[in-house]
Amino acid sequence: MRLHRRQLLQLAATGTGSAGLWLLDPNRTTAAPRPGGDLRIGLISDLNSSYGSTTYIPQVGQGLRQLLALQPALVVCAGDMVAGQKRGLGAERLDAMWDAFAQQVLAPVRQTGLPFLPALGNHDASPGFSADREAARRFWTPRRQALGLRFVDPGDFPFHYSALQNDVFWLVWDASSSRIPPAQLSWARQQLASPAAQQARLRLVVGHLPLFGISQGRDRPGEVLDQAVAVQQLLEAGRVQAYISGHQHAWYSSRRGQLDLIQLGALGSGPRRLLQGDAAPLQTFTTLDINWPKELLRETTYAAATGTPLAWNRLPASLSGRAATLNRNTQQRSINR
Repeated sequence: MRLHRRQLLQLAATGTGSAGLWLLDPNRTTAAPRPGGDLRIGLISDLNSSYGSTTYIPQVGQGLRQLLALQPALVVCAGDMVAGQKRGLGAERLDAMWDAFAQQVLAPVRQTGLPFLPALGNHDASPGFSADREAARRFWTPRRQALGLRFVDPGDFPFHYSALQNDVFWLVWDASSSRIPPAQLSWARQQLASPAAQQARLRLVVGHLPLFGISQGRDRPGEVLDQAVAVQQLLEAGRVQAYISGHQHAWYSSRRGQLDLIQLGALGSGPRRLLQGDAAPLQTFTTLDINWPKELLRETTYAAATGTPLAWNRLPASLSGRAATLNRNTQQRSINR
């Protein structure tokens, strides 16, 4: 029986609080291949509104519809899906926030049959907020098998885990604060050295906080990962193509050493200006198009309100920050081998 969209959304919200499951085609793990064998990946981040909010600004729905119309094979979120990290919200409110996310974001993605790969942000599961982390675990644990992901190591899902989708090895770690625990870094090193990772055609890592600050008001300790150089070396040793992050609420694509740094803009509230340049802040989403025969990757970012691609030269040629100067990447580049 074919369900209408309203019925599907109702299914997403059934159950008690955030225990309700989204169960559309849980065994469907891939979208139809794109013409020419190419792979398109959709990237979003920082969806939340004000603390405790159970609604999203219009650009979130608009951007999500625009992204889904581009027919990616997978949707990846680099964190801040809900608006936690405030004392006193309480379990009931936290569950309501996650239920709103299920209805307004997760359900439309899974309705298309697309896998959804989440990473947790500071507003989802900051280490200093135990109630937030418990709520995130309550929401995501029963949904794990209904996300369409092929797990290599479920790790401590949803906080860290690895998956293999369409010949791409994905490693997600808990970058909801500036410190990734040493044990998790060791786990990441082992995962990236595994046969599943090394035999994959591409390796991508996702975490919320970036290695370096790129936006005004966020280029400071606590807003980026500690030990950025050591983390970069770990990723380069694992032949990772790109580290995909959010948190800075501004889009900037750079390459440092042998690593692409894809820093996603906010789809939700509070887009920020880059450290340099005069581009106005706006809500965005991003796609990665992979051409396997030519071993090329192409990155495109869009204005969420219109679905219009942004000119690559909108990005400054370089950004000078507190800890590093980053140089703008090329829009199309070779895949690391």
